[in-house]
Amino acid sequence: MITSRLPRILAGVAFLCGVAAWIRFFNDGLVLSHYDAKAHLVVARRVIDSITPGWQQIGAVWLPLPHLIQILPTQVDLFYRTGIVASLVSILSFTLTTWAAARMVLAMTGSMAGAATTAALLVVNPNLLYLQSTPMTEPLMLAAVFVVLLWLYEWVEGVEAGASGVVPTKLGVALFAAAWTRYEAWLIIAAAFATVTFAMLRSGRPVGRTVRLLSPLAAWPASAAAIFVLNSRIATGQWLVTGGFFEIDPTYHGLPLKSLIAVWWGTHRVSGYAVESVALMAAAALALRALTRRSAAAVLIPIALFAAAALPFYGFVEGHPFRVRYMVVLAAASALMCGFAVAFVRGRTAAVLAAGLVAASIIESPPWSLHAAMIEEAQWDVPRTIERREVTNCLHSQYHHEKVLASMGSLAHYMQELSAAGLGIADFIHEGNGALWQLALKTGPAPHAGWMIVEEQSEGGDVLAHRMREDATFKDGMERVCSGGGVALYRRR
Repeated sequence: MITSRLPRILAGVAFLCGVAAWIRFFNDGLVLSHYDAKAHLVVARRVIDSITPGWQQIGAVWLPLPHLIQILPTQVDLFYRTGIVASLVSILSFTLTTWAAARMVLAMTGSMAGAATTAALLVVNPNLLYLQSTPMTEPLMLAAVFVVLLWLYEWVEGVEAGASGVVPTKLGVALFAAAWTRYEAWLIIAAAFATVTFAMLRSGRPVGRTVRLLSPLAAWPASAAAIFVLNSRIATGQWLVTGGFFEIDPTYHGLPLKSLIAVWWGTHRVSGYAVESVALMAAAALALRALTRRSAAAVLIPIALFAAAALPFYGFVEGHPFRVRYMVVLAAASALMCGFAVAFVRGRTAAVLAAGLVAASIIESPPWSLHAAMIEEAQWDVPRTIERREVTNCLHSQYHHEKVLASMGSLAHYMQELSAAGLGIADFIHEGNGALWQLALKTGPAPHAGWMIVEEQSEGGDVLAHRMREDATFKDGMERVCSGGGVALYRRR
């Protein structure tokens, strides 16, 4: 009885720890310290609060599900300015991830110690605790892919036991949802389908029968991806937006080996040396078991999580700046693999390994520390946030509801900050306004807006800063009023 209830008990503990972490980070002013946390709130808000409201405001850079969930909550100023509801979604996602991870270990090994170890490593990881306290999209994606992998395993096992093979609706919906959260999920889903195909073929099932079983399953994520790229084509003219939102960083650009090392280094920064090392050995053991035992081929499915490493690797090779946040999926995967490692050993050895892993994780990066890699990275913009208050005060003291020209691609986080000064997204002219934005770029801001805010430093400056460098007459009719935090404020004369 306790075995069947264990995942729910562990999930309950994760929820309580998640709430406690949110309270702490909220009191420390860290819940919205990451610029993307604010930007996600802005994307959801602008669907209704905009000069040109509508579904096109969802955009085509980020996948839509996190923003669709927040469309209505972000219309409430309290929820928009604090991110409380978005944080709640993240906490519930963290809870669901813990439940799915514990249940996966139990389903595959029957080890309560392994399930408890996985949950403990998730709950004591300060990087995951921080992310689940914010409006960021990683927690929702982790919940979706962990549930997908669990239900995929259960479905495959059911098919092997003689079930009809009909795709459960809940599995299809989970696949669709995962494909609408973050791009890492696309890679994980693809890898998961590869492992499921292997498991079915390994069991002796004919290729044709395998294809017929998997086709209805693949239709769910495929339709999610198709809808997204179609929306991207309509909204931006591109099937998939893959560039234009970062400045090339030469550190790893064109260097695949160095980029691979960066992924490894980032993973141990968010998971710890001991956890990462044991996780890799456990993943190898799972793969060996799947390859050598026909009846155990389906245990390869959780390894699909490591496919997420391909995205930061590709990004770094293409010149994307290093971000430790891109490896948090691998941190969660490492926690899961360590649960399998404990399950592979028995008796006192399992208890010693479990205790050692949790102790090593806490020692390397205490859950109560504010110096964890993800928390420090999230505060990169804090000094600029403080400096931008001078610009906010300058605008607020003279603002009379004139339109403000600003690039949402670069300053969405500052637009969210300006909500405290009474500005809504409908007060801005930005990229999401289509023809109006393009006209302002062509003719200059003065005929269309009373104010212009320009990001002059970050990523080499935004599109407005580049426009002014290209054409000195662009800002004719505007005068520079003040600046701070890399941002300059212009007012129409």
